[in-house]
Amino acid sequence: MNQWWYDEGRAILAMVVVQSIYAGVAIFSKQALREGFNPRVIVVYRQGIAFLVLFPASILLNRGKINHLALGGKGFTLVFITALFGTTVSQNCYFQGLQLSSSSMTTAMLNLIPGVTFLISLFLGLEKLELRSLRSMAKIFGTLICIGGAMCMALYKGSAILLSSPEQNLVLGCIFLFGTDICWSLWLILQGIICKRNYLDPLSLSVWISFLATILSAIFTLCIDRNLNIWKIRTRTQLIACLFVGIFGSGTTFYLQAWTIERRGALFSALFNPLATIIATTITFLILHENLYVGSLVGAFVVIVGLYIVLWGKAEDYGTKTKLDQKDDSIEQVDGQSDLHEPLLPGTREVDV
Repeated sequence: MNQWWYDEGRAILAMVVVQSIYAGVAIFSKQALREGFNPRVIVVYRQGIAFLVLFPASILLNRGKINHLALGGKGFTLVFITALFGTTVSQNCYFQGLQLSSSSMTTAMLNLIPGVTFLISLFLGLEKLELRSLRSMAKIFGTLICIGGAMCMALYKGSAILLSSPEQNLVLGCIFLFGTDICWSLWLILQGIICKRNYLDPLSLSVWISFLATILSAIFTLCIDRNLNIWKIRTRTQLIACLFVGIFGSGTTFYLQAWTIERRGALFSALFNPLATIIATTITFLILHENLYVGSLVGAFVVIVGLYIVLWGKAEDYGTKTKLDQKDDSIEQVDGQSDLHEPLLPGTREVDV
């Protein structure tokens, strides 16, 4: 029993740290953007710094060897697609949306990811629904509620609770952030496939993704803007933002989230998503005096309610997760009657043959 509480406590602490970091990423990055920092350059620096952190760590953990980073053609293709959409496109949409909206809005929109992941997985045939199952219906209606909440945040402002910063383009910002949700969901699905087929372990996968995303993001930025002055870090806030999002926002969270999902499943990880919204909203409202509207609060609340309805619907599929040996080659289904196959990061991997 003591061991169970010890493992549970570590997983909870890890996810609290991850969501706190995500809130910090939104806050620090928003301040850097206000000072004129280019959002596309932040992505390049973020992934480059993450690679400089993750690569040496993976070498040290493997006693100076690099064979764990070896990839075949099929594995490399999957990793490249993951880096392109799950990181490069996703983070460029994220920082563009952050620039156009607010820190609290950005973290709230990320709560749509479980619902969007469910819809994409259903479309790809990775999810299966039983129309007579109450939990299956919960997944559908919870997803619709999440989308409705996001639309409320984007289209309805209401009266301002606090208004002191410049006017924001919330609709366009939400469009970019919804693009982030889609790409992030693809990242989860593709990462699950890569790990399950034993192409790479989570840390090695993170090394490859950060490396490829650095190159892809740099190429994208240079194609959009040839002005080399945008690469300059002019203020201390911009420097702190780059270091924070690179070392903690990518390097630390990638490892902690993969570690937690391997042990407790993606459902456990998703349960903590609203924490980043709460932290970011509280700090930006009380300290940074960021715009806050009634529509944003109502929409965020609706999204969180929808999120937990979806997670309740998915709970049956994880009912026996903690009872499984992490080295098993298959995921046990609850009573052998589960109506949903887990599309996110599974706790086990099988060799692709």
